[in-house]
Amino acid sequence: MDKIEEQLRLQVYLARCGVGSRRKCEEYISEGRVSVNGKSVLTPGTKVSDGDEVCYNGRPVHPEKEHVYIALHKPSGFICSNQDRDGRPLAIDLLSDATHRRLFNVGRLDYMTSGLLFFTNDGDFSKLMTHPSSHVEKEYVVTTKKEIPGELMEQFKKGISVQGEFFRLKNYTFKGTRTVHIVLEEGKNKELRKVFLSRNITLKSIHRIRVGNIKLTGLASGRFRKLTPREVEQLKNQALENKKNNRGKPKR
Repeated sequence: MDKIEEQLRLQVYLARCGVGSRRKCEEYISEGRVSVNGKSVLTPGTKVSDGDEVCYNGRPVHPEKEHVYIALHKPSGFICSNQDRDGRPLAIDLLSDATHRRLFNVGRLDYMTSGLLFFTNDGDFSKLMTHPSSHVEKEYVVTTKKEIPGELMEQFKKGISVQGEFFRLKNYTFKGTRTVHIVLEEGKNKELRKVFLSRNITLKSIHRIRVGNIKLTGLASGRFRKLTPREVEQLKNQALENKKNNRGKPKR
């Protein structure tokens, strides 16, 4: 096992092993899929040290020596998970030829949403990209079956509540009466679907075309590419700068 110079919380250690994001690793621990020194551990936050044997699904895991960062053009009809009880196609299976390393998705796109999605084995990168305080921009093209009211977009920009959840976009640009580009910073679960359906506006498609400084341009549906070291550094630096600039500001 690679030496751990200090005690780490179990979910942090698992994330550094490429098992998943810290949040996902907390779920795995709670589900009883993780053991330390042969004993099942159900409590996230448990500390591990150099010399401890950590297993996930019965197999020892170790910190990744090399991090991988991949951009995928996810088609609609693929699920962001490492397994699906209903047998639906998995987005990660599109990366079968990318690397032998264990990868996981950074955030997610729902089943019918297409577009740019990152995969990595770097848990710290995943946390930075998905934490609300990082304010990483995600740009979507939303197409509907009927005209989109400008008044709805203005309300969405000011902040709108749907069944007790609060949503707010950062910016929007109409590209027609039924197509709008929307920029989100946080991007809650099925946020766009919930906002439009609250006004009985049926969606034809949601397509993510940008995350931070990375655009989907030139990447065909179902295809992927590795992010360059410069692109990864730019993503990290922008997220860290956003965290710094927004530190101490009241939450919206």
